[in-house]
Amino acid sequence: MSLAPLQGLEARARADDHTALKLWLRMLSCVNDIEGEIRRRLREHFGMTLPRFDYLAQLHRWPEGLTMSKLSSRLMVTGGNVTTLTDDLVRDGFVVREASPSDRRSWIVRMTPVGRRKFEAMAREHERWILELFAPLDSGALKQVYRHLGVLRHQLVNTEGTPAP
Repeated sequence: MSLAPLQGLEARARADDHTALKLWLRMLSCVNDIEGEIRRRLREHFGMTLPRFDYLAQLHRWPEGLTMSKLSSRLMVTGGNVTTLTDDLVRDGFVVREASPSDRRSWIVRMTPVGRRKFEAMAREHERWILELFAPLDSGALKQVYRHLGVLRHQLVNTEGTPAP
């Protein structure tokens, strides 16, 4: 069976295009497809958006809570976005917002016990979905891709985003 019908629009790259360019387009297509499917499933199964899920994932890693500014930084979104997400999640009982004891201008956000239980159920399902989506690749292929992307990531981070020639 030919893989051509299964490939995305990135397969339109010309034969004389650099393999690195084709790989970049393929990686981007895969990330977009996986993210779209995860968004759909979170919405369908839990009535949850991906930004809210990511927000809760950050708080889950920090049981003592995070300031709104740290959340903004970790999520790489504006303070306004974090405020809107926080308001929604407070309203839904997932998080509480409390004044910081050390800085009256700052708020600390923590997951509620109910929010933690609901998030952990979503996270288990999310992990199952990721395993399902990557199932076409065997264990060896997954390890190889992970290792190669690690080398690339190391290079990018160590050169401040500018790969060596």
